[in-house]
Amino acid sequence: MKWPRDFTGTLGPRNYTQRMTHPRAETIYCRRCGTTMSEKVIEGSPRPYCTQCGHVEFYDPKVAAVVVSSLSDMVLMVRRGVQPALGQWSFPSGYVDRSEAVEDAARREVMEETGLDIRLTRMIGVYSSTGSPVILVVFDGVVTGGQARAGFDVQEVGRFHKNDLPGMPFPHDRQILADWRAGRGREL
Repeated sequence: MKWPRDFTGTLGPRNYTQRMTHPRAETIYCRRCGTTMSEKVIEGSPRPYCTQCGHVEFYDPKVAAVVVSSLSDMVLMVRRGVQPALGQWSFPSGYVDRSEAVEDAARREVMEETGLDIRLTRMIGVYSSTGSPVILVVFDGVVTGGQARAGFDVQEVGRFHKNDLPGMPFPHDRQILADWRAGRGREL
């Protein structure tokens, strides 16, 4: 998707609504000098570029930690309380904070969403798709304590038999389940 151009040929939306819905809306102005950013093909991709100071904005991916936690044949899941997939069941997951270890983020997200402490046992895999800024790092975990309760961005916490899981909303869910069931990954 190309950025809309204003009447002077520089990049950037013409109104607040466009600014909020555009995929690169976070970079309208140069973070170094404040000039309106333009677009320039750099390293084969169109990127926000400042014609005043030469700054190029490179977008980093967003890393999310996901945990498949089971006890006997039951898998821990949460009914999502936020978009995307509001109201659907998924594995406990969330974004890794800047300067946070991915393993720590995985444990934190399970605690925040379910009230449960876990011990990570293996990294199942890393999953990504062309065109998506999100990289998933998926772990297997075992519940070690806590009291099950729905966190602020979860409607409900549940356990499902590993052979009778509810529909899964995200593109990598089937592969994650297949890898988990096959015991793939690296022991921690």
